[in-house]
Amino acid sequence: MTFSTSVFSRATAAGGVPVGANSPIQPSTSNFGNVALNVLTSGKASGFMAGADLKGMGGITGGATADDGKSKMAKLFDSVFTLNRLLRDLETCGKPVAAAVNGLALGGGLEFILACHYRVIADNPKITLGLPEIMVGLFPGAGGTQRLPRLMGIQPALMYLLQGKNMSPQEALGFGVAQAVVPAADVLATAKAWVKANPTKATQPWDEKSFKMPGGPATALNPNFAQIFVGGTAMTHVNAGDNMNAPRAILSAVYEGTQVPMDTAIRIESKYFAKVVADPQAGNMIRSLFVSKQAAEKGARRPKGVSPMPTKKIAMLGAGLMGAGIAMVTAQAGIDVVLLDRNQTDADKGKQYTADRLAKKRMDPAKAQAILDRIHPTTDYADLAGCDLIIEAVFETREIKADVTQKTEAVVGPDVIFGSNTSTLPITGLAKAWSKPANFIGIHFFSPVEKMPLVEIIVGKETGPDAIAKALDYVAAIRKTPIVVNDSRGFYTSRCFGTYVQEGLALLGEGTVPAMIENVGRQLGMPVGPLAVNDEVGLDLSYKVGQQTKADLGDAYKPGPADGVITAMHELGRQGRKNAKGFYVYPEGGKKYLWPELSATVAGGLAAEQPTPAAVKERLLYRQLVECARCFAEGVLETPEDGDLGAIFGWGFAPFTGGPFSHMDTVGLATVVATLDRLAQAHGERFAPPQLLRDMAAAGETFYGRAAQKQAA
Repeated sequence: MTFSTSVFSRATAAGGVPVGANSPIQPSTSNFGNVALNVLTSGKASGFMAGADLKGMGGITGGATADDGKSKMAKLFDSVFTLNRLLRDLETCGKPVAAAVNGLALGGGLEFILACHYRVIADNPKITLGLPEIMVGLFPGAGGTQRLPRLMGIQPALMYLLQGKNMSPQEALGFGVAQAVVPAADVLATAKAWVKANPTKATQPWDEKSFKMPGGPATALNPNFAQIFVGGTAMTHVNAGDNMNAPRAILSAVYEGTQVPMDTAIRIESKYFAKVVADPQAGNMIRSLFVSKQAAEKGARRPKGVSPMPTKKIAMLGAGLMGAGIAMVTAQAGIDVVLLDRNQTDADKGKQYTADRLAKKRMDPAKAQAILDRIHPTTDYADLAGCDLIIEAVFETREIKADVTQKTEAVVGPDVIFGSNTSTLPITGLAKAWSKPANFIGIHFFSPVEKMPLVEIIVGKETGPDAIAKALDYVAAIRKTPIVVNDSRGFYTSRCFGTYVQEGLALLGEGTVPAMIENVGRQLGMPVGPLAVNDEVGLDLSYKVGQQTKADLGDAYKPGPADGVITAMHELGRQGRKNAKGFYVYPEGGKKYLWPELSATVAGGLAAEQPTPAAVKERLLYRQLVECARCFAEGVLETPEDGDLGAIFGWGFAPFTGGPFSHMDTVGLATVVATLDRLAQAHGERFAPPQLLRDMAAAGETFYGRAAQKQAA
């Protein structure tokens, strides 16, 4: 039988009748006791059940506006409680139900099998079980916060619930989540055998009077109970700050729910789930971290009508940290790489980068060698013949890039697509070194390449559709997430990310306590403070980029408050982590710490009157928001989806917001404009909102609403 509710759509039962919207047995009535429902499995080998359709999450709140005498929250509770009630009816139907898990069981898929009386999992290393909802701003809302602690204990369950971790079949067996792990060919037969051998075992452990919570009772009499939640709260604060709704809701649901019977517990869970769903945070995160991300990876921005353009062999110009990382992920995708550098030592070092990281993974030696064999280090441009994609990642100076571009074209010809990994230099200008600019495009990676998921595709003024398609097909092959933006100095990600760093330096130059700048940056939701991230990027690179920008813009260049700080650090020879001297000190074998002389050196000491943490947070946030809005107004960005994806996955913009455009829509553009006007009056025109933002605010528009209207037209 097929279980086909709006949330679950892939499970099949061994015998019985359909359950779902078109079935005689409706989820609302849940007459499981009248159905021959004994063994649940999947008809697809790729997965048992991957959980809810997050694209449809917005529909959950649809009935909350109905005029039937119920409040919106009451209607929302009824909506989210439907599945919880359905699974509760399943486990109390009076008949033994076994789950034969032959593939992935994630999110609602795991919650589904937890409501079964017996769980057998195929012994397959590719199978994982988990509750990853926290990763998109939600939490398990179909009994996961109640059944998992009752099976494995509260403390280990919280580790999985709060971190979204997956478990292997063996881990599930060890924790009591599964009762058996057997060869894949035997999983269904094992489940059937259990049902036949246990016709009366139709009660869950937590419904027995003798049930005891693993790890001790969930009461004040158990000293570990309070300690678990004190520790869980602290861990949540460290990992998510005070920005995320879902972790707090999980802690509350588990704390309250584990002290009461299951029927009450699932209502408590649904109460907190409804609160999380009702807040815009979850919707924003789902849209950006799931819906938009999947759409981008499936080619949402790929030009229509262009045939597939697979990449078989790339030329990687530059074997430094970035080039070596690109070579690694490319070779791992099964694509040959010619890795070129100025001398053989550097080229070989670039290949060794891959060898070292594969060794740390303890990969099968034969597989590791196959990857390494795809990387050919060289200094000879003649070796580039036959490459069908060029990627350049040499020093960030126009002259050096032009030189390698011209030498490459002399070998491969102008019809090959050439991609530059530049971080800031406009693509249109760099394309002048390639005789066919339609085939020149920006392919901007982020460091470290093997860990960072985003690739920014930059379209120059003359870039053609074939170049865009080729770049996107390559990004898909190496399993990265692309965004497509138009040309600009710094493009989108480098330009907007730079404002976070620059505002941190401006605060430093004003005499703000450095530790406050760093701590508030992290409290904002950024992965690290602005001073720390500048050290990682390299203060010398910031200085070089600034000098190149001054040279390119001439009289049009406008000095910023961060310039003096970078110049002072350059004159002192402090380059950041690379030479163990930057805004931080990096003692050998010790933990880094802020340079004690920092404020005295760049600001003449600490200011007598310090800004509040809230004021620092506002400046760090809104300096990014206004630059993102300018990129949209100038046409650098064509969609808010690209803007949100690029911000979160490119420079770590606070994920809980769903991205800068989701955040501005949620706050309200009128509020954003008013805040920017106030900041501009206090701190300068760098905060001044663009006219388009003013116009949208006056018209009551939103970025996503505007995009939807454009798409509909």
